[in-house]
Amino acid sequence: MIQAILPSAVAAAEAFGHLEEALFPQEEAALARAVDKRRREFRTVRACARAALAQFGVDRAPMVPGPRGAPSWPDDIVGSMTHCEGYAAAAVARPARMHSLGVDAEPHGPLPDGVLDVITLPDERRQLAELRREHPAVHWDRLMFSAKESVYKAWYPLTHRWLDFEGAFVTIHPDSRTLTAELLVDGPLLDGARLRRMPGRWTVGEGVVLTAVTVSVRRDGRDAEPAADWS
Repeated sequence: MIQAILPSAVAAAEAFGHLEEALFPQEEAALARAVDKRRREFRTVRACARAALAQFGVDRAPMVPGPRGAPSWPDDIVGSMTHCEGYAAAAVARPARMHSLGVDAEPHGPLPDGVLDVITLPDERRQLAELRREHPAVHWDRLMFSAKESVYKAWYPLTHRWLDFEGAFVTIHPDSRTLTAELLVDGPLLDGARLRRMPGRWTVGEGVVLTAVTVSVRRDGRDAEPAADWS
């Protein structure tokens, strides 16, 4: 499911259910006080990371969460991981093709009361209301939350700065199953230009909402991996 929303330069692996994965001592130390559910998710998503990295011929190294929870990746790799109840996925790319990427999975159900107002701007809420009227089968509030999480996961490795939910305006395109995140704060300078927009894609299936956002490398003013080139 995840590969369908990622460009061809990105390798990915996913799991429905739990996978076993041998952990490094540093990872075991990070789980010293974790409950069983957290330990299962931690192992499963790192098993996905191992499978995704293997597609580039790269071995998995210790992946200990950093100060903001972002995992470390092997040298010459950019990546993102996600998990929710019953699902986990990891996606990786080479920095020669992708500056960064973010993936996020959420259960396909409504957000808890009060959350939507915290994570969205007024115009985003109006957009969601229209989407609900036209396409009621999708929980658009949850999809918006997932999109904002993917945006943050792509943003943080580039800046090592926090990005509030109100730091990007997300437009969801229902027919093409794409999304666009317009940054409302100054983005980093990449390839001689300031990052202002992140493209992405989304899908819903198997009880999961899944989003992906990518920041591709630009060469001679053009994306190395065109936003329209989806595998």
